[in-house]
Amino acid sequence: MSNDVHTLESVEQLRPELTAYCYRMLGSIFDADDAVQDTFTRAWQNLHLFRQESSLRHWVYRIATNVCLDQLRSAKRRALPMDLSDATHPIVVPNDTTPLTEWIWPLADAEGDPADVVMRKDTIRLAFIATLQLLPPRQRAVLVLHDVFHWSASETGVAMEMSTAAVNSALQRARATMNRAKLTSDGLRQADAEIDHQLLDKYVAAFERFDLAELVALFRDDGSLSMPPFVMWVQGKTDLASFYEATRWHCLGSRLIPLKVNGNTPAFAQYAPSSHGTLEPWGIHVLEIQDRQIAHVHTFIDAALYPRFGLPTSLEVLQLP
Repeated sequence: MSNDVHTLESVEQLRPELTAYCYRMLGSIFDADDAVQDTFTRAWQNLHLFRQESSLRHWVYRIATNVCLDQLRSAKRRALPMDLSDATHPIVVPNDTTPLTEWIWPLADAEGDPADVVMRKDTIRLAFIATLQLLPPRQRAVLVLHDVFHWSASETGVAMEMSTAAVNSALQRARATMNRAKLTSDGLRQADAEIDHQLLDKYVAAFERFDLAELVALFRDDGSLSMPPFVMWVQGKTDLASFYEATRWHCLGSRLIPLKVNGNTPAFAQYAPSSHGTLEPWGIHVLEIQDRQIAHVHTFIDAALYPRFGLPTSLEVLQLP
């Protein structure tokens, strides 16, 4: 087997961590997939430039960083709805949307940080990803490589083609921006350390029965809900009850399938009744839990997430005896 083939196999082994890196940079698993594939293509095309005395990982990350920077050059900052406007009042059925490219989207845990890569799970949570998007792209890359992936300033400089002094300067500015960030979603950064399975069971039971009193009771008094790509979001138990009542016609009869996203954050895939007599993908519910209550539910409405997360594209309606 040639050295080139061995090298390409080594590059392929980097796929999980490269996906996690590109996701943090880009805020979308679909964009991260494209970036990783583009990275592999460029690595193959430029394999003759790789010097054996240099680090393969640094070389590949340099390519991945350049791919991400290219994607971000003309891209609009991705965000969560709660960071762009105040909560909606009075409550109306959601109508206004913006393009999918403007929102942060979840990452399935199985594709993210592998167990043998030491990275803090809080740096993959949705609120952290939202704050990262405030940084200029090069500062974002430096902070992710140094503070999240735990590379030294000199290693980061090699991957970024920057001097150590420039890396340290970029880090200082990036950390200052992160510390000054006053995003509404910052309040979701601190989640319960342990998953409350009893709370999750109650959420599923209440949602599938669409028992609004039981469902709203699971939220904190200031609990909230958002639904990208819809712009609006709602907050407070009174408005949550009004919103669920307004959307009852669509959600009644839904089923929820459990999964984990963004650093062991509990989530559910909602399948809603369709005119075809089946249950069809509607949205991925991501639950932010604090003090054994629901602080926020992100409902990411994009059917393309389902096959990407290994979920079925439809379910049969359960026939009760």
